[in-house]
Amino acid sequence: MLRLKLRLNWMNIGLLHYSVPPVVGGVEAILARHAVLMTEAGHKVSVIAGRGNQFDSRVAFHQIPFVDSVQANVLTVKKELDRGEVSAKFDSLVTEITSRLDPVLNGLDLLIAHNVCSLHKNLALTAALRKRVDRFQRPALILWHHDLAWTTPRYRQELHDGYPWDLIRQDWPGAIQVVVSEFRRGELAALLGKQRDQIRVIPNGVAVTQLLGLNTQTVELIHRLELLTASPLILLPVRITPRKNIELALYIVAELKKYFPDVMLVITGPPGPHNVANREYFARLKSLREQLSLTTRAHFLTDVVDGYLPEDVVYGLFRLADLLLLPSLEEGFGLPLIEASQVKLPVFCSNIDPLRELAGDGAHYFLPESDPKNIASMIRTHVDANSVLQMRMRLRRYDWDRVYKTEIEPLLCESGEDR
Repeated sequence: MLRLKLRLNWMNIGLLHYSVPPVVGGVEAILARHAVLMTEAGHKVSVIAGRGNQFDSRVAFHQIPFVDSVQANVLTVKKELDRGEVSAKFDSLVTEITSRLDPVLNGLDLLIAHNVCSLHKNLALTAALRKRVDRFQRPALILWHHDLAWTTPRYRQELHDGYPWDLIRQDWPGAIQVVVSEFRRGELAALLGKQRDQIRVIPNGVAVTQLLGLNTQTVELIHRLELLTASPLILLPVRITPRKNIELALYIVAELKKYFPDVMLVITGPPGPHNVANREYFARLKSLREQLSLTTRAHFLTDVVDGYLPEDVVYGLFRLADLLLLPSLEEGFGLPLIEASQVKLPVFCSNIDPLRELAGDGAHYFLPESDPKNIASMIRTHVDANSVLQMRMRLRRYDWDRVYKTEIEPLLCESGEDR
């Protein structure tokens, strides 16, 4: 049944832009990421551009030189167009591009054109694509707008009323319009005379795990536990033993959950190896977690990872986390404080001598026997007052995998249904 579902949703998708990597540019990088995400989701993906190379062995590359924005003939025609002249050279170029483009588009279910129908960098390409749309019902078309020539003052002198300049301020028949921000949605709605809700906003993203330099095992763990949805993500990097006072951490998270429904706690270590009573302690902690309704909010990695958890994985979680919590009853040293300090991770820890000796005035302290409500209130105050931390938590939703799952995949499904 799963295989059948995947097959029904499968599409042959083409992505069109003037250039692709290794050409350096924002749209080029975003298009490449889209291509890889769609490929990994099971679609057959190809890119069509005038300049660049095959950037992924799984993604086909169709190079059509006249699709480029700086190809010699394209630049010659653009100079004429910028003066308001539509010559035979333009018509000839449109015909040439059409003849090269048609064979590539014939096998596609869906074409996603990035900026081609909103900028005037190659209006012959825009016109050739419009001729295709007017002649045929396929492939389905998504116009993905990062920039808009008609709303950009520096381009105004290069734009003129009539054909072909009007092509980049018209609502193309049957096309889905996509922009990258609410600001662009407002601009495009006014330009096309459409309602805002008729235009989709799908933001750009960032590969959070790649940005943080996380290894494969860490990334798999993050996706399995959906840690990128946490807000805030609290790290407790300790072995499971009573002196670590982990039950207090669970009570604190239960209180925080009232204010931060997406809070998550990650306990990295296994039960201490030198005392069989630690297993009983672990069982009590899991029972408490269930009583506090924290099954999806507090994760013991020893239940998730078989065997030894490499140091690199723990270090990756330090870089990902928003807060370090260390409610120990006793410590001999307090190594997590040093690790947290090197990745600028705010620390909330017990006010005991070894930890104060290390952290000095750099940590937020509480007594191990404190009311968890008071400790949660301390953490909440810190989060509410820290605009950088708030931005970090809020913008984590722009991780590419999440953007694909919540925004791009539904768009492709809608396009597939239209097909």
